[in-house]
Amino acid sequence: MSDTSNPSTHDAGRSDLLGLSPEEVDARLAEHFETRGQVRYRADQVRAWIYESSVDSFDDMTNLPMDVRHDLSLSFMLSSLQLDTISRSTDGTVKHLWRLRDGELIESVLIPEGARLTLCLSSQVGCAVGCTFCATGWAGFSRQLSAGEIVAQFRASRAWARQNEYGPITNIVYMGMGEPLANRAAVHASLTALNRGFGVGSRRITVSTVGLTPGIRELAARPEQFGLALSLHAPVSELRRTLIPMEKRHPLPELMAALREFRETKGRRVTFEYTMIRDVNDDEALASTLADLASGVRAFVNLIPFNPIPYQDWLPSEPERIAHFKRVLEAAGVAVAIREPRGRDIDAACGQLRANALVRPQGAPKAVGGSAQRIR
Repeated sequence: MSDTSNPSTHDAGRSDLLGLSPEEVDARLAEHFETRGQVRYRADQVRAWIYESSVDSFDDMTNLPMDVRHDLSLSFMLSSLQLDTISRSTDGTVKHLWRLRDGELIESVLIPEGARLTLCLSSQVGCAVGCTFCATGWAGFSRQLSAGEIVAQFRASRAWARQNEYGPITNIVYMGMGEPLANRAAVHASLTALNRGFGVGSRRITVSTVGLTPGIRELAARPEQFGLALSLHAPVSELRRTLIPMEKRHPLPELMAALREFRETKGRRVTFEYTMIRDVNDDEALASTLADLASGVRAFVNLIPFNPIPYQDWLPSEPERIAHFKRVLEAAGVAVAIREPRGRDIDAACGQLRANALVRPQGAPKAVGGSAQRIR
């Protein structure tokens, strides 16, 4: 998949160093300095600025001579994000609304939990999948993010976390705006950069998908131990098609075959995400069907109470119904957890991204939750 339509990928013909593997960064910089007769250690200096700092301009690389910085800016770029809005939840979750170079808006979320700090990344501007329980795709799909723009979310979020005493980012999940496996070229490049360049362990990075089987097989073929989460939400095809249109293209039998391949190839447990919606997908009889699917690939199941979104009158399942699903899964030997909603008051919970900050039907009031600070 080509990213050439992305205005941030090759701005004015310049290569975005954030979207490259560390080996590519080293090679490009070595060639750049060699052709200009510069000393080799300049490449090491630039590399340190890329991976250890959050600067997005070569002008800020203060240990380099000004003429060296100027030459770098003519050949390369670093994807940059402008902070538009910060929203903080009462539970400590933080949502950042970032403005891209072309004016588009994306979101990322920091979720603190004990010693863990998880970053939820976006992979697209908007989403074309159209899941009925998710607000992200309301305004449709605008464009793919480049690998550099995905990595830039990590760099900017890491800097904010350091400055605000949230500690280091320990885990990354591709569960923000967009379907990651519909942007495979950029997502794969960003996985490599985050893992090998920024030192985030592959077992601490998880890619979420609604079920694009070609992308699942590509992820399985990689040597790294990246995690995989499936947005399942219904254990039978007929019901799943009403929630996730992608089911029509990649139905459950095909999807389960791809998951078995991933499980056998990687030796890693797949996670099923199951949003529980009252009177929609929480019929008691579905619990045993879900248990059968999970057992088939030895999956871990997250039961997620539906997070209400504006202009959709669904409700989360009753606590007892969720508990029933958990009991049935446990009785079948399936590892299961009930996920506590995080960041719901700032529209940062599952399915809520883009719910209010980016798109509202005309005349609808903007919901307010937690605290939000607009950066001007």
